[in-house]
Amino acid sequence: MVNLVIDIGNTFSKIALFDNRKLQEFDTTIDVTEQTISAWFQKYEIHNAIVSSVRKSAVELETYLSARCRYFRFDASVQAGIVNHYKTPLTLGLDRYAAVIGARAVMPRTNCLIIDAGTCVTYDFIDSESNYYGGSISPGIGMRLKAMHTFTGRLPLVEFNDAFDSEYGQDTKSALVSGVSNGIIFEVTGFINRFYNKHSNLKVLLCGGDMNFFDRRLKNSIFAGIVKTEPNLVLIGLNEVIHQHNE
Repeated sequence: MVNLVIDIGNTFSKIALFDNRKLQEFDTTIDVTEQTISAWFQKYEIHNAIVSSVRKSAVELETYLSARCRYFRFDASVQAGIVNHYKTPLTLGLDRYAAVIGARAVMPRTNCLIIDAGTCVTYDFIDSESNYYGGSISPGIGMRLKAMHTFTGRLPLVEFNDAFDSEYGQDTKSALVSGVSNGIIFEVTGFINRFYNKHSNLKVLLCGGDMNFFDRRLKNSIFAGIVKTEPNLVLIGLNEVIHQHNE
């Protein structure tokens, strides 16, 4: 069973090909078009496809895919083994929900905190019985730097320095980077610590574009033994939805 999985995010999109549950090929693009997708159909015999989009309606893309394979529409009504207690499921970000489904597939019967570090940093928890109650959304690294520049009169817009590793900055630019990098690490470790103290055998799954920044720092902390990176967690979750339909 060959599955085409498409995740349209806020900044960029991911396209992946799975053979059953094995990731075979992966690509990142700014935008997903019919021309982009047609190349995959020319190269592979694709049986199923699924799309998750947080940016815009994917009606045209859905129509294109439906004409070429079995297409699965992904939304918050899909269960895929998750007991979803979110009070407003129609407002739940599909990338968040797909990551929760992916966490259940990667770490079944485990208390799991999913941290997706992208444009925003999201925190979602699924317990060992597959119950999902909700999560938290916080500004990401780039958004924090832009906000300080936008909402002040004199603070400059600075590029984030991933290698910065100091308790303080020694000029305005490094002070901004220090505030963002240290502040967001304190935030992340605070979330982990809260869930770790409340739930036994907690595991943390990291994904998202800024995943490596957090991974390096968390693996030098007391949480090193419970943190795992899974860059394709959303794609894994979407692929799992197809399998749930076919089983």
